[in-house]
Amino acid sequence: MTAHSDTARTADSPGTTGTTGTTGTTDLLGVGFGPSNLALAIAVEEHNRATADPPLTATFVERQSAFGWHRGMLIDDATMQVSFLKDLVTMRNPSSDFSFLAYLHERRRLVEFINHKTLFPLRIEFHDYLEWAAARVSHPVGYGEQVVGIEPVFAGGQVAAFDVVSEADGQRRTRRARDVVVAAGLVPRIPAGATLGRRVWHNLELLHRARAFPRHPAPQRFVVVGAGQSAAEVVAYLHETFPSAEVCSVFTRYGYAPSDDTPFANRIFDPAAVDEYFGADEDVKRLLFDYHRNTNYSVVDTELIEDLYRREYRERVTGARRLRMMNASRIVGVDETAGGLRVAVQSLTDRSVESLEVDALVYATGYRPSDPSALLGDAAGLVERRPDGAPVVHRDYRLQLGEPSRAAIYLQGGTEHTHGISSSLLSNVAVRTGEIVESMVARRRADQPAPVPAAAWS
Repeated sequence: MTAHSDTARTADSPGTTGTTGTTGTTDLLGVGFGPSNLALAIAVEEHNRATADPPLTATFVERQSAFGWHRGMLIDDATMQVSFLKDLVTMRNPSSDFSFLAYLHERRRLVEFINHKTLFPLRIEFHDYLEWAAARVSHPVGYGEQVVGIEPVFAGGQVAAFDVVSEADGQRRTRRARDVVVAAGLVPRIPAGATLGRRVWHNLELLHRARAFPRHPAPQRFVVVGAGQSAAEVVAYLHETFPSAEVCSVFTRYGYAPSDDTPFANRIFDPAAVDEYFGADEDVKRLLFDYHRNTNYSVVDTELIEDLYRREYRERVTGARRLRMMNASRIVGVDETAGGLRVAVQSLTDRSVESLEVDALVYATGYRPSDPSALLGDAAGLVERRPDGAPVVHRDYRLQLGEPSRAAIYLQGGTEHTHGISSSLLSNVAVRTGEIVESMVARRRADQPAPVPAAAWS
C-alpha cells in the first residue's frame, strides 16, 4: 500500500498553484475524446435518459483542436475492417439514436447503403459518423487541452476524487472528478533509432504529408516499411498518387499475410470472449493471443493483397515496373542527401545490401498503447502492478489502487494483458463503455447511505 504524504491534496484543497483553479466535482472525467470515450459519453447520456436517479455528470479533455480519428489515413477508397453494426452503440443498445443506421437515416443515405450490400462502410464515411455523434453529445469537451497530471484527492483516509490538470496555450486548468477514464489512444511505433522528419513519416501522417509533397520535380521513389494493412494501403495509395514514382515495399516476411476474418476466429472479439479471456490462466491468455494475432496484427485484407499482386504482375507484363516488393528484407541505414534520402535495404536471405535514392520513407509499422502512467502523474504511485510491471486491472476495466478509495481510474486501452485483443478496438467499444457506466453507477449507489425505514420515524 502506498501511504500518502502529509502534504497530499485533500478534498478542500485549492487548485494547483498557477492554474485557473479547481472546478466543481464531476462524476467522471474522460482523458481523450476519440471513439472510445465518445462511446462512453453516449453510454452516460443514454443511462441518464433511462433512470430516475440523479444524472451522471461527465466532462472530457482532448488534446486535438477538434474531433478526429486517424485523419491521415482517410484514403478515399479505404473501407472499415469491422462491421458497421460494431458502431458506438448497437451492440449495447440496438435502438439507440446514436447508431450508424440513425446517422445514415439523417444523412438520407439509408436506402442507398442497403442497396450497396456491404457490412463495411468507407472509412471516410465512418469518420463522418463519428463526427456526427460527437457533435450531438451534450457533455462538455475541452478541445485543445493536454492532460499533464492526475492527482489523488484524499478525504477521511480515502481517495475521494482526482484532480485532472490540463494545459492549453500556456495556461493550466484543474478539474476535479470522482472517477477518471483514460482513453489516450495509440502511439505510432517506429523502429529504434529512426527519426521522423520532412521526408521520414509514420503512416499516421500519410495524407497530410503526401498532399503537401512537392510535385516539381516529380518524386522518383518512395520506400514503405511494414507488412500490415496500413502498409499495404500506403503502398497502393502512393502507387496511384505518384504515377511516375517507384514504390518499394520493404518487409521481413516473405509475403503479405492475409487477415483471418472467418466467423469462428472472429469470436475472439465477442463480448463473451472478454469474460473467458479475463478468467483464464496466464499461459492460456498468451496461447489465445498468439493463436489469434492474425485477426488484427500485421495482416492484410485478401482483396488488397490480390489488388497489389495484379498491379505488380501487370507491370511485369508491360515492362513499366514501378511497384517493387522487397520481401525478406529490412532497413539497415537511412542518411539525408542534398535532394532526399539514401536508404540501405538488406536482404535477410543472402545479406546483400542495396542502396536506394529515395524521396520519402514511410514507416507503416503500427502502433502501441500509450502508457497511462505518463498521464497519471501522482496517481501512478497508487496503481498496483503485477510482477511483470503491468497494472492490475479489474474486470470492469478499473485499476486496482493501493489505497482505500471511493474514486476510481478506468482504462480504455492498455488492457490487452487482462481483457484480450479487443481491449483497444472498436469491436467491443459499445459493450465495454456500457460496463464501465454500470460499474460507476453500482459504486455510487453503494456509497449512498441506506434509506431509513418509515417505521423508524414513529
